[in-house]
Amino acid sequence: MYKIRTYNNIAEKGLQRLDGERYTVSAELTDADAILLRSEKLGPDIITPQLSAVARAGAGVNNVPVSDCTEAGVVVFNTPGANANAVKELVLCGLLLGSRGILPGINFVSSLSDMADYQEMSKLLETEKKHFKGAEIAGKTLGVIGLGAIGSLVAEMAISLGMKVQGYDPALSVEAAWRLPSQVHRIENVAALVSSSDFISLHLPVLDSTRGLINSDIFSAMGPGTCLLNFSRDEIVDTDALVAALDSGNLGKYISDFPRPELMGRDNVISMPHIGASTREAEENCAVMAANQLMDFLENGNIKNSVNFPTSFLDRNGNAAIGTRLAITNKNVPTMLGQITTVLADQNINVLDMLNKSRGDIAYSLIDLECSPSTEALAAINNIEDVIKVTLI
Repeated sequence: MYKIRTYNNIAEKGLQRLDGERYTVSAELTDADAILLRSEKLGPDIITPQLSAVARAGAGVNNVPVSDCTEAGVVVFNTPGANANAVKELVLCGLLLGSRGILPGINFVSSLSDMADYQEMSKLLETEKKHFKGAEIAGKTLGVIGLGAIGSLVAEMAISLGMKVQGYDPALSVEAAWRLPSQVHRIENVAALVSSSDFISLHLPVLDSTRGLINSDIFSAMGPGTCLLNFSRDEIVDTDALVAALDSGNLGKYISDFPRPELMGRDNVISMPHIGASTREAEENCAVMAANQLMDFLENGNIKNSVNFPTSFLDRNGNAAIGTRLAITNKNVPTMLGQITTVLADQNINVLDMLNKSRGDIAYSLIDLECSPSTEALAAINNIEDVIKVTLI
């Protein structure tokens, strides 16, 4: 029986994936094999000897102590792409809010609640509507920074709406490149992209290389009246530089899913309460994906969509019984695999199949055995220097 501790309200559709005969799922567990969460901020104290995985039902993992988990051999999963359509649709909303006087118009109409005469109201609206005139997005240029699951959907959507689209992504994967519409014009640096875009949409993770990426130099490269949309992460935009760009008028409008006290009360800022993935469908998609990844890891040792471990998949050998697969995490140093297989050979245990992958300082192996290893064999592997975690599945 596997134990999974939950934080936050996980969509029921995801929880239903965890069969009650094999899984105990509760927010009260203290000795869990895995954690399933959304936005709860976790500290290193959640890491116990029994914990082997953390699954975040969402793309960002800045609320998970990833480096501490890696050091302890705990796999951290996320669910990239599961909420992509929800974010894409909110970006569309942001584009329209940034180009039309929709919010000021709504606020003006709401201020007329004391008016009782329809004809008088109609005449006033006809007179005042000129103050809320905007522009169409068709024909305008959208610059997309970050062309992953969400960025590529945003690019495709903008093209279908008649916009010109250019994109920047220094770490574009082959898979993402295949998803990208051919009409997207690739730009080689951020300054060049922002200088020729009417709208700019950010879709990047928070990394050392992206934190504060949109800084004073980038703002100075923008044309007057540019609209910046940030439905990615707050830390990507330098706040001081942002305020200065808004004050100078170099940035026409900032639309963000991350409110900040410095930006409250400004006519050229529209802030939303981090609702990019707040749809029923997105929450269900994320929960189902996270649950499926946890199940495959706990039951088979397979790893998909981990932010700290290598992607690893090994089909169960048809001749192997349950309890004959080893999942081994160790530091990525020479001779480790040889030392492990030597222990198995010394114990007269035959290896049926094997997978070994590495990522940075971590290496991960799945080894199918002809029979279950003895307690002595497991202890011997555990005692090899630089072995971090050994799990019999």
